[in-house]
Amino acid sequence: MKAFVMKKIGETGWVEKPVPKCSPMGALLKPIALAPCTSDVHTVWEGAVGERTDLTLGHEGVGEIIEVGPLVKDFKPGDKVIVPAITPDWNSLEAQAGFSMHSGGMLGGWKFSNIADGLFSEVFHVNDADGNLALLPEGVDPAAATMLSDMVPTGFHASELADVKYGDTVCVIGIGPVGLMAVAGAVLRGASHVFAVGTRPNCVQVAKEYGATDIISYKEGSIDSQVLKKTGGKGVDKVLIAGGNCDTFAEAVRMLKPGGAIGNVNYLGEGEYIKIPRAAWGVGMGHKKIVGGLMPGGRLRMEKLVSLLVTGRLDTSKLITHRLQGLESIEAALMLMKDKPRDLIKPIVLL
Repeated sequence: MKAFVMKKIGETGWVEKPVPKCSPMGALLKPIALAPCTSDVHTVWEGAVGERTDLTLGHEGVGEIIEVGPLVKDFKPGDKVIVPAITPDWNSLEAQAGFSMHSGGMLGGWKFSNIADGLFSEVFHVNDADGNLALLPEGVDPAAATMLSDMVPTGFHASELADVKYGDTVCVIGIGPVGLMAVAGAVLRGASHVFAVGTRPNCVQVAKEYGATDIISYKEGSIDSQVLKKTGGKGVDKVLIAGGNCDTFAEAVRMLKPGGAIGNVNYLGEGEYIKIPRAAWGVGMGHKKIVGGLMPGGRLRMEKLVSLLVTGRLDTSKLITHRLQGLESIEAALMLMKDKPRDLIKPIVLL
């Protein structure tokens, strides 16, 4: 079968691979809709998780099951399913401790395009099918559902990490697709004022549609000084980081109220250390919490998120700016994520 892979750091390409074998609790799928991610860019061109050789890329998609293992109870060939980016081993000790995304070790639940072949191939394998797959409801657009693989749960997890509550004032740093879902998630959890940091016109417009009350441009000065000015020097209750770099944390700490929290879901692809400003952190005693986490995966989360689409609580189609056709278009879609033209939010490949 054909597979689109990371050949080595800085190089991608198509290779022939054998069709994977189905594990007893797993499933084999053919893709229906696929999307590349900025994480793929960090992995390939920044070498963020180290060298990988001929590793199939991709971790966002909707597929049709073609085979299930003998121990799979709830799915069968022909089922159309949503595939989460994070597919934990649900019988692991880490999952029992409440951190399924780290099953088998830190970030161990992130298998696709990290420690196992991903989705960008004619056939792909999903571990623990009963625990990780979710049926695609009738009438739900597979393209819109593909945003549930990663963009929605990652963006929403920022609010979970920071524990956004109703009436909170929130700043979302970075309004690419994950940041836009961080805006939507904060609003769904009851945030009042939502400051969204970004400059691309289409992202700004969609951020407003998802509920951002104020737009902050990093081109007009430091983010924290602008937020502090708009809040009368008080700062915000919560900061959700979905973009930037290791230096972004300093600005987040400076704009955060004592007792506030920072939820980071940004994949830090380079840099060795994160610096925290001593005085702004209350010389270590400001009760300013910093939490970074990989999104939870699994079937239950996918089922809950897709119910938001079914009921009209969330419209993920706003994220999709480019629609391509055919598996061979994966390479072009990934390059869009790498080059980020100004009209891009998220590309989708339909098969």
